Amino acid sequence: MPDLEQIKYAPASAGILDPIASRWSPRAFSDQPVSTEDLHKIFTAASWAASSANEQPWRFLFGRNGDATFAKILDSMVEANQAWARHAPVLLLSVDKSTFSPGPFSGQPNRFALHDTGAASAYLTLQATALGLHAHGLGGFSQEKARAHFNIPADFEIGACWAIGYLGDPDALPEGLKQRELAPRTRKPIADFVFAEWEVPAKL
Repeated sequence: MPDLEQIKYAPASAGILDPIASRWSPRAFSDQPVSTEDLHKIFTAASWAASSANEQPWRFLFGRNGDATFAKILDSMVEANQAWARHAPVLLLSVDKSTFSPGPFSGQPNRFALHDTGAASAYLTLQATALGLHAHGLGGFSQEKARAHFNIPADFEIGACWAIGYLGDPDALPEGLKQRELAPRTRKPIADFVFAEWEVPAKL
């Protein structure tokens, strides 16, 4: 198997944290289970993300391969994602509470909830990477199925599905996915998204 860690390590990454440089989203997962200890670390990392009014609006539905929660999350996915995600040892579904809990803003819409849940998800993925794991977030799933499977209340918004585990063999993937698995990572240059005025690159 090629050295995927070397292939996927962020190019021109001098100065950024190693878990950021080495984080990527594989589709080939091994069947090695994720320990309870590591899962506690991953979810604790997510809990320390910043959030508006310290609301911490995120919820994560968590399933291990073989249990009912895993099966429901997997069933919510489109077939193309089911084909590889079924091999991951852990699946998650991120959800956010779209109104504030009792307190100063009780019941008011929380328009930052999905943003804050994304921040918690990012913390989660970086902690997983630091532990030698990988996380792949995906949007190819039916929100309607997921909501029905888990009876998610109307004041909660569904974010994304996540597969977490250890790297598997890319040769086990269909050819098209295998090529994507082996391709180097790319990113837009900073000038494409850091502006002084709208679409005017900032001078850093």
